Amino acid sequence: MPMNVLTLHRFVRVSAIAGLALLPLAGWSSDWQVSVEEQNGLPTVTRGGGQVMKAKFDFWAANWGWTAFDTTFKVNGPYHYTLQGSNKALDFDLTADIRKEQAQTLSWAFDLNAHSRQAGVMGGGMVFEFDPAQIAGDMGAPQLLPDNHGWSWGKAGQGRRIEMRFDPPLANVYFERNNPSELRAFFYKDPISAGRQQVKAVLNITGDIDLGPTPTERFGLADPASWPNDQLDWRTAPVDLSFLNAAEKPAGKHGFVKAVGEQLKFEDNTPVRFWGTNLSAYSLFKSPDEEIRQQAKRLSALGFNLVRLHHHDSPWVSPNVFGDGTLVRDTQQLSAESLRKLDLWIKALKDEGIYIWLDMHVQRALTANDNIDDFKELAKGGEHVDLKGYAYVNSSIQQAMKRFAEQYLTHVNEYTGLAYKDDPAIAAVLITNENDLTQHYGNALMPNKDVPRHSERYMKAAKAFAKQYDLPVDLTWRAWEHGPSKLFLNELEQRFNADMIAHLRGLGVKVPIATTSTWGGNGLSALPALTVGDVIDAHSYGAIGQLEKNPLTSDGMINWIAAAQVVGKPLTVTEWNAEPFPLPDRHSLPLYVAGTASHQGWDALMQYAYSQQAFNPGWRTADNWHAYNDPALLATLPAAALLYRRADVQPATTRYVFAPTPATLYNQEITPRNSPLLRTAMEKGQLQIALPATPELPWLKPAAIPTDAQVLHDPGQSLLAADASEAVTDTGELKRNWQKGIYTIDTPLTQAATGWLGGRTISLGAIEVQTVTPYASVVVQSLDGKPLGQSRELLLSLGTRAVPKGEYKIPFNVEPLEGTLSIQAPAGLKLFARDAQAQLKALPTTYKDGRYLITFDGKYMSNWLFLK
Repeated sequence: MPMNVLTLHRFVRVSAIAGLALLPLAGWSSDWQVSVEEQNGLPTVTRGGGQVMKAKFDFWAANWGWTAFDTTFKVNGPYHYTLQGSNKALDFDLTADIRKEQAQTLSWAFDLNAHSRQAGVMGGGMVFEFDPAQIAGDMGAPQLLPDNHGWSWGKAGQGRRIEMRFDPPLANVYFERNNPSELRAFFYKDPISAGRQQVKAVLNITGDIDLGPTPTERFGLADPASWPNDQLDWRTAPVDLSFLNAAEKPAGKHGFVKAVGEQLKFEDNTPVRFWGTNLSAYSLFKSPDEEIRQQAKRLSALGFNLVRLHHHDSPWVSPNVFGDGTLVRDTQQLSAESLRKLDLWIKALKDEGIYIWLDMHVQRALTANDNIDDFKELAKGGEHVDLKGYAYVNSSIQQAMKRFAEQYLTHVNEYTGLAYKDDPAIAAVLITNENDLTQHYGNALMPNKDVPRHSERYMKAAKAFAKQYDLPVDLTWRAWEHGPSKLFLNELEQRFNADMIAHLRGLGVKVPIATTSTWGGNGLSALPALTVGDVIDAHSYGAIGQLEKNPLTSDGMINWIAAAQVVGKPLTVTEWNAEPFPLPDRHSLPLYVAGTASHQGWDALMQYAYSQQAFNPGWRTADNWHAYNDPALLATLPAAALLYRRADVQPATTRYVFAPTPATLYNQEITPRNSPLLRTAMEKGQLQIALPATPELPWLKPAAIPTDAQVLHDPGQSLLAADASEAVTDTGELKRNWQKGIYTIDTPLTQAATGWLGGRTISLGAIEVQTVTPYASVVVQSLDGKPLGQSRELLLSLGTRAVPKGEYKIPFNVEPLEGTLSIQAPAGLKLFARDAQAQLKALPTTYKDGRYLITFDGKYMSNWLFLK
């Protein structure tokens, strides 16, 4: 549920120089890597693509008041970097020269300049965070070097060791609260004296650890300013997949969507799978009417058949569904004009065969005029209250949510004449966004949170639950721990969900209802309460290098989605993406998500987001929440839509069901981060979770495990060989080599390769790809339904890096693809590209021995080609 990116992140600038030699691309000799993090210039350690040690700068003023430290990182050449940072609150600057001095040595020459004396401050410097699982395993706990000289990590005698030594010694090096997973290395402590100081840091590695380059070096040290501008028109689509929606115009013609077992179907029993996105915030309320209709057509042409309307109620959006934020004094009335905008979006999307997902709550800010009990203790002197967590124990908040849902869902759309609840184009509703008790917001109700009336209600309910089921009271209320508390938190969440669902059904809602989502690190113990809804919904955000995650050791964003697939329930994903923007490999994600989703049998996928900004001519920005003008994501989003909606990838033929006992499920954390089973099973077959009958949760109704399933009980079990470097699905159509960082899709209608393709030859059924460009996506698809090799109408989708010209500024510079593509196809076809004016431009190709050979010269770039 991202907000405006400028309000959430300190921006870290990274630049690179041109004309430098390309570094090795992938396939290191060891799973263990040390490199420099481009976000802050500090070391990072990964194992199998997963981060096991990360570092950051943190500086605090008096009373641990956090202060901003802005940094600029530059790649000067292979393994040579500079860092500049400034802290305005504490009045000092920092520079660092960073370089690889030897094969297994990195050095930092820090130069700190404090411009004035600062007294009464806490100080600060670097914070190193170590993976607890590695501490408990082979690496052991990190050790402090004597006299504040630094730290080391790695058990004596095992060979693998990392040491970071500072000279002269730092002001303080210590474990925060004696926790071995968080080590603080301070340049400054109270007071900060004016003047300069220089510190040399040397990181040495021994054993089976590689010292690797930064992502900028791996992807190629070219100057993006030399690349061509993107040819993307934000009002029209570069491809036209609207034929996928032709039979659905208007959306709802097959009746209301329903959940039938593990599948979504229409009222007439037609099965459906949704490929969707999010329209969010300003895009909903500030887009001109004519642009709303235009974007609905464009969304259909891009292959979407589901759109979620999101951040309609969030206070940082003005106007929102309540109206102008400077005028609104409560959230009890909905704005007629804002509803008209939503009406038009729904009508325009419906006319294009696109269904709509509605949220009942995202980030609504309650006010003192909303008649909320005990408002003052929640507001703590402020004017607004975020209801998350508190809604579960405050009946007045529940009533406010019900009133909103009634106003929203019974509102009659002036363009369709139907109330939202009566419109079969509305595919599903969500009660509350990212608002669970089981992992996140139970802690907001603890006795130490200074919300005494809310804590009192929580504690009373916890004691009653403990007494009813003979559980230890002192463990039942402790929301941050596993054990009896997870039973109680699921129970409390379920009570709220059941009541809200009954209210929605009473209003006449007919479509599937999702309660909230599993998100943000939720373990499997968060799933039981979600089963009260008709579907299980998940959110998942990744980072760079998803294709390189070794499932034997490391989790990826795709694993967190798979861990939400419960036996007997459809799975929806209302948000997926990766950050920070602009990730150089983001064009791989749609293919990876769509291919996996089709194989796993997931039912609805929604990218976050198509746009958070209004569709207005003139001023436009680029960021992670605006896919509509991002040539890297749009390069492969249509291809992903086509392969997923057409079911080009076959569903798995093998079903693995993880069936934990109640003790296993509730008494320990089980997540993709710590469970090899959750990571490895889905690389081969379909992964599902069977929730156990639980006496303390009599409402939990487990579905019958299919008789053909392989039932597994140990979350620590791996289904891959210990030395595996790649996996092929049981259908043979999907292959991921994490050591090389390559993912391929090989089906009759879609063949694709994405990842570190540079310098390799990738041969699939009817295509052969060879690229010089280090990281790329190449997709060839049949548009006429005939298998590749026979099709006379082909779509070619090409993904490479796309970089905004400035900080969040468009247009993008798009990296030209260099290499060749050979395609088996009938004679007589011609190759075309669509230019910025939507005109087809003929391109050269040769035909020999039944194959077309297309050469990409590394100069001209179009993300979409047509062979027809």
